[in-house]
Amino acid sequence: LYFTKEVFDGTYPGYGSSYPDLQGGLGILFEQASSRGHLQKTDMGEMSFAFTIRNQFATSRATVQAAVENKNLLHEYQKEFFKSALSNARSSKIKGYVFGDADDENRTRAFIDKLLLHRIECFQLSKDVELGGKKFKAGSAYVVPTEQVQYRMVQTMFETYSEFQDSVFYDASAWSMANFYNMPYASSTGSISRGDRVTSSTNMTNISSVKRSEYGYLASWNNYNAPGFLNQLLTKGILVNSAFKPFSIKIGGQDKEFSYGTLMIPCQKQKISQDSLLAVIQEASSKWKVEVDALNTGYSSKGVDLGSRYFNTIEKPKALLLVGQSVSSYEAGEVWHLLDQRVHMPITKLPLRNFGRANLDEYNTLVMVSGSYPQLDSLKKKKLKDWATKGNTLITIREASKWLIKNKLVKDSLITKKKEKDPTVKRADYVGAPEELGRERIGGAIFEVDLDITHPLGFGYARRSLPVYRNSRVFLKPSKNAYCTVARYTEDPHIDGFVTKKNMEEFLKPSASLIVSPIGKGRAIMFADNPNFRGSWYGTNRMFLNALFLGNHIRIPKDSGGHVHE
Repeated sequence: LYFTKEVFDGTYPGYGSSYPDLQGGLGILFEQASSRGHLQKTDMGEMSFAFTIRNQFATSRATVQAAVENKNLLHEYQKEFFKSALSNARSSKIKGYVFGDADDENRTRAFIDKLLLHRIECFQLSKDVELGGKKFKAGSAYVVPTEQVQYRMVQTMFETYSEFQDSVFYDASAWSMANFYNMPYASSTGSISRGDRVTSSTNMTNISSVKRSEYGYLASWNNYNAPGFLNQLLTKGILVNSAFKPFSIKIGGQDKEFSYGTLMIPCQKQKISQDSLLAVIQEASSKWKVEVDALNTGYSSKGVDLGSRYFNTIEKPKALLLVGQSVSSYEAGEVWHLLDQRVHMPITKLPLRNFGRANLDEYNTLVMVSGSYPQLDSLKKKKLKDWATKGNTLITIREASKWLIKNKLVKDSLITKKKEKDPTVKRADYVGAPEELGRERIGGAIFEVDLDITHPLGFGYARRSLPVYRNSRVFLKPSKNAYCTVARYTEDPHIDGFVTKKNMEEFLKPSASLIVSPIGKGRAIMFADNPNFRGSWYGTNRMFLNALFLGNHIRIPKDSGGHVHE
């Protein structure tokens, strides 16, 4: 017995059943109920492990056999697929996309790598252009024409949608890759002046060799690879400061602007020689493709000087991640992947069953991802709160933020269902219940938040507008403290994906995406959305990394008079 067409969808292009459809293949999904062991009782009788293996084997053989028997049909289908892609592109009003972030070359390059991986043709922008109210400059922007055989993948990378045939989604209803990377882009209905084609060999970040300084060095925090660069320096025992106010300073005789979070490496007070310091910086700069400027003065032409109290020394994160039963392995894996692959930074993974006997004082940061955390009884909650109170940083994501609030470890609140003025329950047909209730889920959509880029959690961002990915019903109330709502949804936040009017108006618009709450001398950094979703959200990774590297420097004003919590 089997069923078809009842559940699952193909909106997200990365499924095994949808990704081939965009490459001229046929993606087919078979799912066999698991016996979860040797034998399982079901409503239809006992289901054995041997039965499940038999069905997996039979469907696999049948699929291969069908493909072989229909190889000519499949070959013709694939040829026609790419021919139709070209004809569809020619009939489209959109002739191309321009993209690029002049403030972060490495994030732009990472996006280009994703395009090239899918054989999408990409060219340098040869002349400055303004599209959709955005300015793109030659040298830092690129062109993707729509008329190419991978037209459907181009659509996948850039197009966004607000109308859908269905209203209940298994998983993601939005997957515009450019928004994943927080990449400025715009479509064009006319021809775009383009230069040389970009290839994997030309898509390289070129940086200058670090010159020697007797005073200090500067590196922009806007660079996506800056956290990896910083972690390598901290691992080597290098003293590094972060700028909590912007400034301008002369580099090579010319004023150069540096924004929030800029890394300043002083030559004095280092534990190694000047030659060794230069060698360490050069090695890290070369590895992470981070431009480093040498200084001959600490006097700024504008803004704070380099000896200002607005430069804070960065402590190396000693991070702990709670894992195990009742904790989302997906989200835990995303945190681990980000730090291991993008920052080359270790993180200790602590199973919840060992929490009671763990020495939390060995760590200054603790990460909790979505989970129910039933193992944390009242004594363990007190242990967690006492640890944070000492001045440490607790980072929570989605359901963990909800857990923190519900267990009153912080004084913030959730936005919950409003009471109806008319308590009368409207009548509805029973058969429609799954569809009606299911549409109220937010199965994965992209929304715009307004990010405070002067807050340590917003350092490294050049624009306040930021796309975030939401796939939960965790709605955080904005903080009662005016300085603690770091990211809040905008007045018109929808970018891509399905959301009901009720969810939008009653829950999303009034809510916050990221807030900070004091816990004694420490703080809780609470994400309503997952900044590391599927290891693909380059655009929001930075907020999470800011929480790790700069969280302990967040000082929470007690009131509008500016009194600071210490």
